[in-house]
Amino acid sequence: MEEFLHILRKSPLFYGVNDDELYTLLKCCAAEQTRYEEGEYIYRMGESLNSIMIMLSGSAMVVQENFWGRQEELFRVKEGEIFGESYSCARTAVLPVSVVTEGPCEVLFLQYQRMITFCSLACDFHTRLIQNMLRVLSEHNVKLENKLEHMSRKTTRDKLLSYLSQQAVACGGRDFDIPHSRQELARYLGVDRSAMSNELSKMKTEGLLEFQRNHFVLYEKAGAVNGQT
Repeated sequence: MEEFLHILRKSPLFYGVNDDELYTLLKCCAAEQTRYEEGEYIYRMGESLNSIMIMLSGSAMVVQENFWGRQEELFRVKEGEIFGESYSCARTAVLPVSVVTEGPCEVLFLQYQRMITFCSLACDFHTRLIQNMLRVLSEHNVKLENKLEHMSRKTTRDKLLSYLSQQAVACGGRDFDIPHSRQELARYLGVDRSAMSNELSKMKTEGLLEFQRNHFVLYEKAGAVNGQT
């Protein structure tokens, strides 16, 4: 666990918690560290979920399988990120997705019920953990609302402009970086990657924006096209 302490320190779950308190909380939450190899399932669709995972190293893909076994990639859980808090909190009867590793991974599991219940140690900083959990759930809810707002737009262009506008506002200027690769962005917006790339090229030619990899610059003309002026 020592080698991953820097990851846990940066986790929003443990904001305001020092190292000694962190070790106590890990005991309170029955923390269990597990290693996975590439292609292994961390969670399977249909299982019940009573734990939260923190990705200590590596990454995993959250996928949804239809009746015929076809998998659709939803999003990636990267190093330091959390998965399972919403499903655990909602007491979802069965998990509607699977989580599959993309390479060797180290994962830390925390028992959700132990997280939200004060233990016999009655540690004061457990309150901080619960507050942090509520903050994480709230932030994820806001992110979901933003995603639904972008996806509700009719065309690929409108979805892109809605997303890029929101990113520009969040960054405080028209010049900004986005946290997604092209494939991740297409998946996030629910559009075809090739169609999205073509639309970005068209908007660049039309003088609506500039981009280089994940760096973007929005121009005023884009606001007029997207009905923002």
